[in-house]
Amino acid sequence: MNVYDKAHELARALKSAPEVIEYKAASEKINSNENNKRMVDDFRKKQFELYSQQLKGIEPSKEQIESINNLFNIINLNSEVRNYLEAEMRFSRLWEDILKILGDAVDIDFGADLMK
Repeated sequence: MNVYDKAHELARALKSAPEVIEYKAASEKINSNENNKRMVDDFRKKQFELYSQQLKGIEPSKEQIESINNLFNIINLNSEVRNYLEAEMRFSRLWEDILKILGDAVDIDFGADLMK
């Protein structure tokens, strides 16, 4: 068994995986609409700010949590953005699972737990 052949086989399987196909299609839709792209980018920025604070041991304020929850509720009303975020979540889950399988096979932690 050639490891490289198996890696190429995995790559081909990923190209046809529903999670990958749906995520790519949703990404193209989001990137083709400047308003939707800005909405997602703003949401990501706020998520990252909260996450960064938490990593520093700083608890987010009630206002910050309410703000991001409100923003999530607003963007969730936009079906294209909602579909994108759902497709992204399914793809992320697939990717984490693959990293865990590979890490377990060689007994190395690739840090997949950090992405959760």
